[in-house]
Amino acid sequence: MRPFPPCRFPALGTALFALLLALPATAAWELDPERSRVAATVVQIAPTGPIAHQHEVRRLAGSAEADGTLRLPLRLAQSDVIERMGSLPPWLSGLTEQPLATVTTRFPPQRLEALAVGESLVEVLELSVHSGGVTHHEPLAVRFTHEAPGRVRVTNAERVALDGRELMANPTMRSVLLLLGYEQIGDEVPVLLDAVLVRR
Repeated sequence: MRPFPPCRFPALGTALFALLLALPATAAWELDPERSRVAATVVQIAPTGPIAHQHEVRRLAGSAEADGTLRLPLRLAQSDVIERMGSLPPWLSGLTEQPLATVTTRFPPQRLEALAVGESLVEVLELSVHSGGVTHHEPLAVRFTHEAPGRVRVTNAERVALDGRELMANPTMRSVLLLLGYEQIGDEVPVLLDAVLVRR
């Protein structure tokens, strides 16, 4: 398959977030926070050469409305950044529970319900990502796999990479990246979605 071009979301939160949310929407399904995450690879450009670092956004949580609409606010507290940084500066500690981005998508519930156990389907979902007073719209190819009765795994169906330049241009994200010691990062930040939907 031809890979999607890098996403243009302005914040890592937004970005990680763009992936997470290719969720099938139906009132009977919700994300399992213990098994739902997004992983990103940030390549630090260091004097000794590029160094790859793995980061995660965990505990993804959300349930679909009856009309198939899913809204997911994404917070810094869900990421492993807090663990890596230890004590946060006062200006940043107040931001950990505030949504950095809200992702909204919609999926036809009947397609998910029609899957037999062991079957998969790929859908290109339209993601609406609201962050910093700006809303971006991006397509995302997502694979839904009916693993067991009442359980569906959600993964990105194609390679997805965020634009590292856009991330560094976002003031909040740049501050977080600098605190992690990343003065310069690679142009692409590959992202993998691995989430589980369970029937309520």
